[in-house]
Amino acid sequence: MPRCTNCNYKWSGKDILALGFSKNGKDCPNCGNRQYLSSETQKLFTLGYLSLIFVPFLLFKIKLSNKDEPIW
Repeated sequence: MPRCTNCNYKWSGKDILALGFSKNGKDCPNCGNRQYLSSETQKLFTLGYLSLIFVPFLLFKIKLSNKDEPIW
């Protein structure tokens, strides 16, 4: 499971799904520092509906970032 880059807090699956649908990132539930999906993770989710099939497996590949990184 992904961890906050600031406090190393382990995010829940529910928080990760909320972050995935958020365009402005999401605050860490523990320290309040804004977190975003890393560009590497965003590229994984550009597979469209195919990526939804692999969501349980992708939860272990998701990485967070302190910065709002562009996909490309």
